[in-house]
Amino acid sequence: MGTSADRTPGSGGAWTPLKYATASYVRGLGSGDVRQRDRALRVLARHVPVLGGAGAAAGSASAGRAGMQRLGGLLAGMGGPGLAPTLEALGLAELVGRDRFDVLDGLVTLLAGDGDDLDSQAARDAACDVLDEVFADADTWQDLAAATVTRDDMQALLEMFLARYIYNRMPVIAERLGRLTDQQAARQADADMRQLITDLVALRLPEDPFTIDWAGSQGRQIADDAIGAVYETLEALDGSDE
Repeated sequence: MGTSADRTPGSGGAWTPLKYATASYVRGLGSGDVRQRDRALRVLARHVPVLGGAGAAAGSASAGRAGMQRLGGLLAGMGGPGLAPTLEALGLAELVGRDRFDVLDGLVTLLAGDGDDLDSQAARDAACDVLDEVFADADTWQDLAAATVTRDDMQALLEMFLARYIYNRMPVIAERLGRLTDQQAARQADADMRQLITDLVALRLPEDPFTIDWAGSQGRQIADDAIGAVYETLEALDGSDE
């Protein structure tokens, strides 16, 4: 589950409604209660004030912003000249010809750094999920190099990264799910929460995203807009005092 389990919960202020919402959601797991989706949305909404509000949450998402830009550059290269020239252009020529473990390990570090703080760990875990999707069952270099990316793939993979990153930044929820003795219910709740965020992410890409300078101002603007929009959407979800 997400790295939010590593975030030490605070007390008082914005933490109190988040803890109440999370407790209500966890208690309702497996109940079949039709209100359970609303409870999940309430948890998503109430974690945003803990991060300082939508503006502060987006502003502090430095690892997510950088990760989106770097991922965009990687995917654009794979959809154009291919994996080998892209690795060389990214300064990772030593990975050309290597196996899955070496290539993905190098790419995860490129996308999200070493994971030496909560924000970069959230991005690193999201990057792992996305790269597993990109390369699927490819193990050999030949299999890895054969992977291609379409425009629709790029859209879906960037949205997946952002959704997983935001979920991984959330405090409280993973820690509460980790207490459950029913691990199947915990895994299902984890997946459901991720999917709710994914459904709220809407990335606006130009018609030809393969020509974007992902490392420059255009790539940064796309990442900034997407991160800001999803946090504003999440913050606006809470319509109940439960």
